[in-house]
Amino acid sequence: MELSKDIPQDNVSFAKEKSILNDIAQETREMPGYGSLTEEELMEKVENILLERIKNGDKHAYFQLGLFYYEQNLFDKARIYFERSKDFDFQSLYMLACMLYDGEGGKPDEKAAVEYLKKIAHSDSKHAKHLKYSALFNIGRAYFQGYGVKQSDDEALRYWLLAADDGNPSASVPAQTTLGMFYSRPDSLDLKKAFFWHNEACGNGSLESQGALGVMYEYGIGVKQDADSAYVCLKEASDRGNVYAMGNLVANYYRRKLYTKAADLAARVSQFSDVKRLSEETGCLPSYLAKGIAMGCFYYARCLHEGHGVKKDEEEAKKYYSKSYQFDPDVCARLQNITQHGVI
Repeated sequence: MELSKDIPQDNVSFAKEKSILNDIAQETREMPGYGSLTEEELMEKVENILLERIKNGDKHAYFQLGLFYYEQNLFDKARIYFERSKDFDFQSLYMLACMLYDGEGGKPDEKAAVEYLKKIAHSDSKHAKHLKYSALFNIGRAYFQGYGVKQSDDEALRYWLLAADDGNPSASVPAQTTLGMFYSRPDSLDLKKAFFWHNEACGNGSLESQGALGVMYEYGIGVKQDADSAYVCLKEASDRGNVYAMGNLVANYYRRKLYTKAADLAARVSQFSDVKRLSEETGCLPSYLAKGIAMGCFYYARCLHEGHGVKKDEEEAKKYYSKSYQFDPDVCARLQNITQHGVI
């Protein structure tokens, strides 16, 4: 798996603050006369409570209200409160940087976003400590994409290595996965390092890297070929929702002539369409989600065309060949070429 430019930001969970918001909502609902509130009415009550806390001088409430708005996709309002509290709350500064970089809630300002991220990354404050690895990753992302700073693979690599912290489970796991992809690129090819970083990230819970390891074991990329390990990685990653792993697992089934399993899984994959939503839900790169869907569609078309594991239907097969091409022409063409040589 090579690194593409569509790298999503490293999101911080802010579990403590989300728990506080949930507690406020629950306490409000339990108040006399409030038990029958609609969800909209409840959210309005929570909003008013946070606004009152801000009025009374509670500085933490600025971030909490910003996060409250952000979770409801009210990005313009969220950005206002993160902006108002950025000078005294590192969490607000981090969220504002992410929103400025991606243009959420207003015009993008990548230069300011990188400046804010660097302020977090270089801070000695204990209040910035839990944000540092994510900030370092996102700075590396900026250098790789060339937004807000001059494009530099070297600087991107430097920041990602800092963010990955030698595979530390508490560091940026997305940085570890990204390094695995970075070292799979022709310009920075080092397959042993690619395998190392994907292995570290997988051990730390990365769904993307688990699928990548399956492919590496399957074809002996950066590691000795191992069919058993390939199957375990692809199956587990598929079960966890990695669509690229699903596409490769379909290919694995098909090559082994397990046509019923291949057709069943391919049929499921072929129904996916919303790549953006899938990326948000799984954290996987959109480009590889599209490749996974293209593979699933192609193999489902192949099963329909040949009557493997499903009733033969050549007209329906044409529909899925076409959908495969729409999602990734290169994947479709490669699989078509393999098919023509009879070694699919």
